[in-house]
Formats: sequence, structure tokens, C-alpha cells
Amino acid sequence: MEFERNTAPYRPPFERITDFREIYTDHDEERLASQSARCMDCGVPFCQSQTLPDNRMSKAGCPIHNLIPEWNDLVYRDQWQDALDRLHATNNFPEFTGRVCPAPCEGSCVLGITDPPVTIKNIEMAIVDKGFANGWIQSNPPSRRTNKSVAVVGSGPAGLAAADQLNRQGHTVTVYERADRIGGLLMYGIPNMKLDKELIVQRRLELLEQEGVVFKPSSDIGDGSNGTLDIRELTSENDALLLATGATNPNDLALPGRELDGIHFAMEYLTANTKSLLDSNLEDGNYIDVAGEKVLVIGGGDTGTDCLGTAMRHGCAQLVNFELFPSHPPERRSTNPWPEFPMIFRVDYGHEEASAKFGEDPRVFAISTTEFIDNGNGRVAGVKTLDISMESGSPTPIEGTERVWEFDRIFLALGFRGPEHYASEPLSLDLDGRTNYLADKGRYATSADGVFAAGDCRRGQSLVVWAINEGREAAREIDRYLMSTTTLTG
Repeated sequence: MEFERNTAPYRPPFERITDFREIYTDHDEERLASQSARCMDCGVPFCQSQTLPDNRMSKAGCPIHNLIPEWNDLVYRDQWQDALDRLHATNNFPEFTGRVCPAPCEGSCVLGITDPPVTIKNIEMAIVDKGFANGWIQSNPPSRRTNKSVAVVGSGPAGLAAADQLNRQGHTVTVYERADRIGGLLMYGIPNMKLDKELIVQRRLELLEQEGVVFKPSSDIGDGSNGTLDIRELTSENDALLLATGATNPNDLALPGRELDGIHFAMEYLTANTKSLLDSNLEDGNYIDVAGEKVLVIGGGDTGTDCLGTAMRHGCAQLVNFELFPSHPPERRSTNPWPEFPMIFRVDYGHEEASAKFGEDPRVFAISTTEFIDNGNGRVAGVKTLDISMESGSPTPIEGTERVWEFDRIFLALGFRGPEHYASEPLSLDLDGRTNYLADKGRYATSADGVFAAGDCRRGQSLVVWAINEGREAAREIDRYLMSTTTLTG
């Protein structure tokens, strides 16, 4: 009743597009105290609720059940270390979610029924950053070890969360990652300006190592051929195995001209850029440089926005973002009631940067690409499009709206359709209709005894916070499988 919502600002657009440092500004404790005071300590905190009475998962609240009203109140009372304890009680990696989570908790904040919701994400990030800055977060190895060992394949948020939980129980945990650095999506899928690798990600990885988790990068798992490690040996050498390989098969756009040079999957662009940045500060040239080019990003979402932000930092000459569906409205539709996550028009960091430099929002809504244009030398020169109508309830091209666009480079950010299966093929695991590993939510057991699956490879492409949820719950079930009982919670 006393304070309006006041989110922490990003660095100014024209400043931040000159580097790959994080976009965030320093935490303002006076602002955070007033923002945490806006939390109403609700009798039913929908912000931290996910499970409905019949155990179905709702479309609202925090998937890892963060104790949000509790640590909001502690911040308001200037009890930051206690707030950190409550935050870590449910979240292994709040420094990740505080930066990259879209904050479904804020969408279901009770205050949001009548006023803008509490700035939960800002407060979460500030708590954990203050904890590291003050030395409150230290390695804490388990006091005892069991004689059980677990192999985790994949070092993204699901694999790391599971490894952390299982290590705390005293099990010996080894995490295998095919890339040259540990972190999966956190390392190579999210750009440095959103999540700093050398400070934020590496800091947590070093803590996990100090606590006993064993990391094996550059370890590709498969059938033992072509330089891979045989997954059958991992299952025989360990008491349990967790697949947390993510959903890494990108959706393609099978149109005339797709074979042309200059058309790339988004993750190819983002991964190469981050690796080159970490290896040489981009001096090795081992990345897709779009400096001075006209760039098109097809597909919205976080990945599309990250392509926009990366292209801005390369100094592109033009930047356009195609989205198939019409723009969301500024307010909730009647079919999208509170406490569901609000599907409303948003301006993310990449949109803001492009607007600042080029004078307009880069997004073009309700448009469908129909063909990639050849420049005559096997390289893309642009696209042909049709506008889209949603009157029938599904995207329908509108005749007579053909347009031709000139571009030098095109990135496809169309989402992902499931995991790559070469890692698991020797085990002949059952798959669901979307090619994900078939394992029930809450149990995570696959069709092979002692083999579990969690994260995007089980549920499909999703959020970092959902991956952490599944990693934690899978660890609980693996611990139960190994010990017949468990003290872990989800």
C-alpha cells in the first residue's frame, strides 16, 4: 500500500551492447527493502505453490516451491543471512534462477491481482549475490560417504541439481559432459551477458567440486564407438545412472533454400560465440561474426532474444525478428486468468537494445517464412514471407501478402524437439510420443532398471527452474532406489 513496484534496472542499452559483461546493475538495498515490504505474507502464497490438491501440476507459481514470503520478510528486516538459508532450502542455484528465470512466481503473486507484483526475482538474485560477497556460502562436504555411486550424464541445471543433492547424501557422484566445459545449457546455451560464466557459473562448479562431485568434461557418452564412452559400462560400474542430457535436437524449417550458406541454428551461433569469448575474448575468430550484416532471427522466446542480443554486440547493420503468432496483448486475456503465468506483451533486453539502436522494436508478428532466397552463389540473400491470420484458430497464410526481405544471415530459434538418443541407444529405453525418455513425473525411472531421466530430456524443452525441480526430485528417487528410503525432498 505504501510502495509501487520498482524493478532493478539493466545497464543502459548503448553501454551494454559494447561488451559481453552482465546486463545487471548493482543491487540497491534501499530499493530491495521497500520492494520486499510489498510482499503481503499471504495466507496462501500462490507464488510458491505448484501442486494442486489432486497432485496435478498447475500453471502457476514456483516449480521448486521457493519459500518466497519468508525470505522477502527477512530481507525487509535486514536479516540477509537467514534469508539466504531459506532460499537455499529449496533452490540449489538461486544465482542462476535469479538471473535467467522468467519468474512464474511473480505471475501468481497475490498482489498481482490488483497491482503490479512483488519484484521476487530481483530480491532472490540480491540475496544469493550478497551471500557470496560476504563469504556466507562455503563448501560443505558430506560428513559420511555411502558405498553407492551414481553417474550423471549431462551437466546442465537438472544434472547439477541432482548431483548436488545426491552428493549431500554421501553418494559418490560423477558428472559426464560432452562439451569441453561443465555447465551444459548454463555454460553454452545462455549468453554471458545474462549469466557470467567465469564468475557466476564457475564459482558454483568449484563449490560442488570442493564438496566431492567429480566432473568429467569432454566425455561423450554413446555405444563406445567414435570416441564415445560406452553407457553400458557406466551402468555396470555404478549403482544408478541419471540421464540429464537436455532437449538438444533443434526444430528446423524445411523450406526451399534451407541448404544455403548463412542459415544457422540459434544454438550453433550462441555456443560458438560463448566458447570463443571464454577461449580468447573472441580473438580466435572461431564464431559466427555478423558485424555489418543484415540479420534475421526466426522465432521468439529466450533463445531468439539471446540471438538478438549477441548480434547487437557484434555490430550488425540491421536486425529483424520474425514471430509466427500475433503479439500478446498488454493485459491478460480472459482465457489466461491469475494465477497462471501472464501471456502478455513484454520487452526483453534484446528487444530494448535493438529498439535503442535502430529506432524500432525488431519484432514482426504474425508472419510466416515461405522460402529462402539464393544470391546465385549458394548463399542466402533473404526470404519470402506471407502474413498470418489466426481467425480459424491456427496460423493461416493470407493470400496476396507476399513480401521479399533482404538479409545476409539467418538464425533459426524454433525450439527443440527432444534429446539426441545416441547416448542411450545401447540401453533401448522406451520413449514417449515426443521422443523424450519415458519416465513418470515424480518417479523418473526409465524402462531400464537403475536408469533414471530428468529435465528437458524427459519433460521436453522447458525452463531452468523446471530442470532444477526435476533434478532435485530425481535425486530423491535415486536415493530411495539406492537406500530403500530417503530424507531428500523435491
